Amino acid sequence: MARNTEKRQTGRKAQKRSTNKQHKFLFVVGGVMSGVGKGVASSSIAKILQARGLTVTAIKIDPYINVDAGTMNPTEHGEVFVLGGGLETDQDMGNYERFLGTDIPDINYMTTGSVYQEVIRKERNLEYDGKNVEVVPHIPLQVIKRIKKAAQVANADVTIIEIGGTVGEYQNILFLEAVRMMKTKTPDDVAVVMVSYLPVPGSIGEMKTKPTQTAARTLNSAGVFADFILARGPVALDKKRKEKIAQFCNVEPQNVISAPDVASVYDVPLNFEKDKLSERICNVLNIKKIQKSDLSAWRRFVAKSKNGHDTVKIAVVGKYFNSGDFILSDVYLSVLEAIKYSAYKLGLKPDIHYISSLPFEDKKKLKELKQYDGILIPGGFGTTGILGKLNVVKYARENKIPYFGICYGMQLAVLEYAKNKLRMKNVSTTEIDPSAQHLVIDIMPEQKEKVAKSDMGGTMRLGEYPAVLKRGSIARKAYGADEISERHRHRYEVNPEYVEKLSAGGLVFSGTSPDERLMEIVELPKDIHPFFVGAQFHPEFHARPLSPHPLFTAFVKASYEGK
Repeated sequence: MARNTEKRQTGRKAQKRSTNKQHKFLFVVGGVMSGVGKGVASSSIAKILQARGLTVTAIKIDPYINVDAGTMNPTEHGEVFVLGGGLETDQDMGNYERFLGTDIPDINYMTTGSVYQEVIRKERNLEYDGKNVEVVPHIPLQVIKRIKKAAQVANADVTIIEIGGTVGEYQNILFLEAVRMMKTKTPDDVAVVMVSYLPVPGSIGEMKTKPTQTAARTLNSAGVFADFILARGPVALDKKRKEKIAQFCNVEPQNVISAPDVASVYDVPLNFEKDKLSERICNVLNIKKIQKSDLSAWRRFVAKSKNGHDTVKIAVVGKYFNSGDFILSDVYLSVLEAIKYSAYKLGLKPDIHYISSLPFEDKKKLKELKQYDGILIPGGFGTTGILGKLNVVKYARENKIPYFGICYGMQLAVLEYAKNKLRMKNVSTTEIDPSAQHLVIDIMPEQKEKVAKSDMGGTMRLGEYPAVLKRGSIARKAYGADEISERHRHRYEVNPEYVEKLSAGGLVFSGTSPDERLMEIVELPKDIHPFFVGAQFHPEFHARPLSPHPLFTAFVKASYEGK
């Protein structure tokens, strides 16, 4: 779309501007175990450097053979975050955008699969001039090329590169080789942060540094030495253990940073600055001209997040929450954070409950929804839990509980209305029952041939698309604009053949594509329902801590006012 074209042009200009700029690179790796918080650490470091007046961008390297994150299992890998250019990425890219408050281009995300794919493409295209193409050095060189190009596109002073996985794993050794090569060539421009975990075994009762020492030595065996160690743990690092880590891991004591568990990830940048981390990183990278740190807006946001005057209770009804005996909220991470930002803006404390849709297949369970001020059904794929979701939509509509449906949640709102309010018989969606007579949600005609050829990826509508809003609608009032641009990730659309019938029956299509072929937002008039809105796109991808998304804010406000 026009917006993406503008971004690409801006990127080319930035690349020309940055030809003579000395870019700095900070790699973030993980030690001891996965899930140690590299994404939040990377985002927080990016934020505190940005607060110093530096231009910062962030890259995520995933050690998967998958070419992108679109086919990764959400219950294993977490949310799929879609960038403006349409690339399906790891959820950490969402963290980067939220902390930095900026859109990040597709080039900033790579996987093992995408790197190998590009090297093989170049080999087939004779771009290696007949040389033997080998894993080393050609794979690391391609990684380095991608990193430097991302820095140029962003015209970045500092580029943060998070390497997925844990040091010592076979999967990320080639990326560590890229770090070694860059550090060897320009040692003053490259620094390394290792985020490690220091356990406090209950049976022992003291924090143990030995796993971190082992992780540091494993990193050293790849030819890479950490400049900083972020010591993650259940409690703060004491002086004795900080000195021990410095001694055995070959790191300056002041560069061993305590990173204890905190109530909110948004406290992390502030905690890092208590240890003057941004100043120390600038010293190691030989960055001379830096401003005084200004995190005032961030501090106000964090203060608001802790000082809500009242509570709003929101139910998020999804299908991916349960994994054995555990609840996986990361599957809908952006949605949950977007709710929080809007609640904080309104001076409220969000009380978010993660609920599986499966139990609501039993209609007797629906009365449990009375306790919630608002109900949100996020995106998803497939038929699992659909009956429960449809029952939830019906209950919210009939009992006038504020409802917000995103992507699949919007499509199910349309289906439920057609089925239960308009009494249409044999009605469904192509995804649920393609044999139904009336498919109110269908795949667009131009995409059906791709589906027939099992080219499912080619049928997705991904990335930024514009929409025009209807005057006088809830959506138009929330946005305060006639035209918007939002990110999409879906395969099915409201069937244009049924738009007239649905509109005549009371549904308002308040947002459409500029040519009016695609229905982007559906709602019920405010005099019929306090808030019943569905968005075909994913508004959560544009929600930021310092600029909450207007649709989420309108939903949370309606939920609170209806208490």
